Amino acid sequence: MTAASKRNVLGVLVDATDYATATEQVVAAARERRPLALTALAVHGVMTGVLDPAHNARLNSFDVVTPDGQPVRWAMNLLHHAGLADRVYGPTLTLHVLRRFAEEGLPVYLYGSTEETLARLVPALERMFPALKIAGVEPSKFREVQPGEDVDIAERIRASGARLVLVGLGCPRQEVFAYAMRPLLDMPLMAVGAAFDYHAGLLRNPPPWMQRAGLEWLWRLGLEPKRLWRRYVILNPAYLSRLAAQKTGAWRATPPAPSHERPGTFAV
Repeated sequence: MTAASKRNVLGVLVDATDYATATEQVVAAARERRPLALTALAVHGVMTGVLDPAHNARLNSFDVVTPDGQPVRWAMNLLHHAGLADRVYGPTLTLHVLRRFAEEGLPVYLYGSTEETLARLVPALERMFPALKIAGVEPSKFREVQPGEDVDIAERIRASGARLVLVGLGCPRQEVFAYAMRPLLDMPLMAVGAAFDYHAGLLRNPPPWMQRAGLEWLWRLGLEPKRLWRRYVILNPAYLSRLAAQKTGAWRATPPAPSHERPGTFAV
């Protein structure tokens, strides 16, 4: 992905891309044994960057940032005439990538979530992609990394023979993890959000019409109101107001320079 594909959405650089292009970038990095960091950002993910300049700089160093939510796609079309016909939704992109990895015999490592979720996810993926090679699984420890532990994690992943790491730690923990681990691994890392829960059958996707209308947030709020109400009730209006300010020129959403400093601590 070149810098020419990046678009400024509230200071966060998002790629004008599609499923096929993003998938090819991940597969190419795996074939060539080179690092690549990808994440898919909905409104919440963009706003984590808006509200945290250090995290914004991390996001802007990612090789690929896809417009996960319809409101992010709409913003790119509104602000930059990107001409995007569809979003690039993390759980769906995950399936596109896994299909290609199964076809090419490239092994995958699953990092994050809980043992219970992974125990359901692995057989579900094997049913969908019988040829898929899962090199290893590792649940989240739900704590900060200990000194030297990041190197140990990277060694386990490399020793497994994996050519891709899917990271399911939730936003923004997964982006910080992928950013911190990228210098230690010669393979792509994909921060896939709730894809583990969806493909393990623990979360239900909203009806297609709600997805097209950008109302997925309302569906998820109905499923998990106690956990998600602050995210949507506070961040969604803030996103819209800042978007209007960027469009009218009332606010210059200047992207911070990409960061190349590894975080001192991050969640594993």
